[in-house]
Amino acid sequence: MRTLLITGPGGGGRTTAAAATALTAARDGTRTLLLGADRTDTLGAVLGTPTGAAPAEVTANLTAWRPDASAAFRDDLTAFQERAASVLDLLGASRLDAEEVTPLPGAGELALLRALRDAALSERFELLVVDLPPAPQALALLALPEELRRYLRRLLPPERQAARALRPVLGRLAGVPMPAEWLYETAARWDLELAAAEAVVADPGTTVRLVAEPGPAGADALAGTALGLALRGLAVESVVASRVLPEAPAGSWLAGPVAQQRKALDEWRETYEVHPAAHLGRDPRGIDDLAVLALPGVNPATTPAEWPVTDRLAEDGVLVWHIPLPGAVRDELDLVRRGEELGITAGPFRRIVPLPSALRRCTVDGAALRDGVLRIRFTPDASLWPRER
Repeated sequence: MRTLLITGPGGGGRTTAAAATALTAARDGTRTLLLGADRTDTLGAVLGTPTGAAPAEVTANLTAWRPDASAAFRDDLTAFQERAASVLDLLGASRLDAEEVTPLPGAGELALLRALRDAALSERFELLVVDLPPAPQALALLALPEELRRYLRRLLPPERQAARALRPVLGRLAGVPMPAEWLYETAARWDLELAAAEAVVADPGTTVRLVAEPGPAGADALAGTALGLALRGLAVESVVASRVLPEAPAGSWLAGPVAQQRKALDEWRETYEVHPAAHLGRDPRGIDDLAVLALPGVNPATTPAEWPVTDRLAEDGVLVWHIPLPGAVRDELDLVRRGEELGITAGPFRRIVPLPSALRRCTVDGAALRDGVLRIRFTPDASLWPRER
């Protein structure tokens, strides 16, 4: 199944674009699931029909779903209290009833990730269109599975579970309590769920469609978001230019805004496939308005983002890791090697990535940014690199 993630600056029309994209795909005969992330029913308002906690058919081949973060959080907390019952009783803690639980910050993001995983595993649909939150929150959301898994592996390494039978003995010898069995089981379950969500984000069939209103603010937001996505290894499938104004006669008050939009559109077309969405003179509401926008379905020919390693050992004695970072500025780049991982900072974004196996036996020999691609040179470590016979 293909997954199309849609995001953009707040107020840029991303929910409308997501709904219009899903509708076009459905009318082309593709079984499509439209997944919404907004706690309020913005998606339902655009579609002209309410969306809720259960997937509901909107029209032929189109199903919409807005996960209930409150219900998911209550279920998770209730299950946690049951697993930690002995510890809570020992501490004299008073348990929370499901009726008095309200979701904490981040609960909505976790509920969306779980829904994303469940939807991607479903065999009912051929295309998943996800209306993500505004770009800054969307980038943090997409980073969440990978980052949380890394934290879990550091705090509760899976290999230590092999010594579970020795934990009571070690606890008595050390004089400190050892992690309980349920803690490792919970960590393993979380790791499995996060891995499934991470697999959806990292899948070559997952691409991103950006939505912005053409103009200086939209252009800045687009550039920043594209850089953040590139650092996550996500490909931009296309750009929807929302609320595009019609041509205006010279001298009218619309002539200035129209010229500004046309300039932005021309600049965007140099880099992206651009889909203009006309300004209807009102907020689009319902299937008929969405059909007028005529946004295309997902582009199956989108090239997945790749970070290739090229072998220049024969020529220069190095391996070169190519990391596309469009819009990155050299003075805002930073690299930190830590064991088998590399921390990459590009502007306000940071990611810690595992090194490809061949590069783990090398030392960093330098880096250069050219034409939107960061090239990191690695020299083989003589003590680790296989010697020729």
